[in-house]
Amino acid sequence: MSIKNTEDLTILGEVIKLGESKEISFNIAKLHTRTPIDVPVIIERSKKPGPTFLLTSGIHGDEINGVEILRQIISSGINKAKIGTIICIPVVNIFGFLNMARAFPDGRDLNRVFPGSKSGSLASRVAYTITTEILPHIDYVLDFHTGGAMRYNAPQVRITKGNTAFDTDAKVFGAPFVIYSDNIGKSFRNTCNKMGKPILLFEGGKSVHIDSIITETGVNGAIRVLDHYGMLRSNFEVPKAKVKPVFIAKSRWIRANYSGMFKASIEINSKVDKGDFIGNITDPYGKFNHFVKASNSGYIINVNESPIVYQGDALFHISTVLVDD
Repeated sequence: MSIKNTEDLTILGEVIKLGESKEISFNIAKLHTRTPIDVPVIIERSKKPGPTFLLTSGIHGDEINGVEILRQIISSGINKAKIGTIICIPVVNIFGFLNMARAFPDGRDLNRVFPGSKSGSLASRVAYTITTEILPHIDYVLDFHTGGAMRYNAPQVRITKGNTAFDTDAKVFGAPFVIYSDNIGKSFRNTCNKMGKPILLFEGGKSVHIDSIITETGVNGAIRVLDHYGMLRSNFEVPKAKVKPVFIAKSRWIRANYSGMFKASIEINSKVDKGDFIGNITDPYGKFNHFVKASNSGYIINVNESPIVYQGDALFHISTVLVDD
C-alpha cells in the first residue's frame, strides 16, 4: 500500500495539514425550498505518515445501520489515527437520508452512476465529486451497507475473487461470512477497483433499522482492519473475532412459488440441509399453507422479513458453494 500522508492534503479546496482535524463539506444542490444541503466530510490526520483510509456509509439513504457504525467510530475517536489519515463520510446520500429513501430525489440509485458526471443527474454529480475530489487521495476504502427491501443480511464482507490481499483483510475484519461477488457496473466498488483503491464492502441488517449485533460487527471489524495497518491508537482494545469467517464462492436465491403471508422459521446465519423446512406461505383465510424447503444444503445469509410476498419474490439467500468445498 502506498503512503501519501507526508505532506499537506487538499480536498474540496481545503488544506489539511499533518496532525490536523477538520470537517469540510460539499454541496451539490439545494432543496426545492432553496435550503442548502451539505455532505459532511470528517478528516483526521496523524502527525505520523501512513495510509489514507476512507470510511463511507449511507450511499443508499435508507441504510441507517451503516450510518450508525460510522457514528460510533467517530464518537468514540476510533477515526483519530495513530498514523496516516482517516476520512469519514457517514451520510453520502444526504438527500435519501432525509426522506428515508434508497435513491436520490430524481429516482436514481447513487450506487449505479459512478464515476459520475459533472453535468449529469443529481446523483451523478455527487458520484463525480467523490470520484474526482476524494478518491484520488485514498489508499483504502471501507464501505458500509445494509440489506434493502425488507431483506435482512447476515453480517458479511463482499470482495472480488482472486486477490489474496482482499482475502487476508476480509479474514482480519472478522464478519461471519465473506462472499465473493463480481463488481457491478457503475457501482462505487467497481470505480474504486478501477482506480486501484482496495475496498472492503460490509453488508449487514436491513434498511430503516438499527441492529446492535450488526453495528458491533461493523465497528469491531473496522477496528481490526485499522489495527492491521498500524493505524489504531494504543488506547483501544482490539476485539477478537467471535467466529472464523466462512468464505462463500457461490450462492442463490430461494424464491416464493406462491403469493401470500410469509414467515421464516429459520434464523439468519443458520446452516441447513437440503429439504429442511425453513418457512411457510399462507393465505389470510386459513385455507392455504405452503412450506418452503431449502433447495440445497448451505448457510442462510439473507432472509426476507416482509410479512407479504408475491410469487417470484426472493425469500432466502443461501450459499451453494463454499471455498473449502
